[in-house]
Amino acid sequence: MRIGIAALTTLPEVAPGDDVARLIREAAAREGEPIDAGTLVAVAQKIVSKAEGAVVDLRAVTPSAFARQRAEEWRRDARLIEVILRESRRIVKMDRGVIIAETRHGFVCANAGVDQSNSGGGELATVLPVDPDASAEGIRSALGCGAVIVTDTFGRPWREGLVDVAIGVAGLEAIEDCRGRVDRHRRILASTVVAIADQAAAAAGLVMRKADGCPVALLRGVEWRAGRGSGRDLVRPPDRDLFR
Repeated sequence: MRIGIAALTTLPEVAPGDDVARLIREAAAREGEPIDAGTLVAVAQKIVSKAEGAVVDLRAVTPSAFARQRAEEWRRDARLIEVILRESRRIVKMDRGVIIAETRHGFVCANAGVDQSNSGGGELATVLPVDPDASAEGIRSALGCGAVIVTDTFGRPWREGLVDVAIGVAGLEAIEDCRGRVDRHRRILASTVVAIADQAAAAAGLVMRKADGCPVALLRGVEWRAGRGSGRDLVRPPDRDLFR
């Protein structure tokens, strides 16, 4: 197998109300990167959130007593902590100034996905899209491409460093269940379930560098199964999660 990954480098700064699909289409045309039914498009959550208005002005946030207490202890902005708490369905752990939270989507990540990097400057913070799968489907439908994943950067338990994962999926099955197949030595696979959407997101992350302003990547040659997968397919159910 050979795949190609191309970052789009000429997208403008995205603002609330912008048509992300149109911006992608125009940038791809400028850069000579055709988008067709064989293209998997990876889109950074940040520009989706900004376009959808999922941006919070911290100057309008009144922190709770709990947020103020944590902020004083950790020397952090109480307003930002308050936004994190509001975006959380469950606090998994708080320690050493870090909040690990479960979002309303079911994702477990640092700060419930609330982030100030590339949010537009000043005292703005982005939150995750209300429905990342719907966001991905809207972009896919407008572009006419094969599949779209909305990506975000998550940390990982027991591993240093951040990796891009898929939080929104459209046009492909997010999971490839290989159980029951045989390997090269004719052994039956008993537990191999591959997160194809996360693998594609991580690959795209190699060229979607935050500092370089490359929030979109086009992947070609990736084998995926067309379907109605979703970002929620990648969340392990509580009854199968040994670490909750």
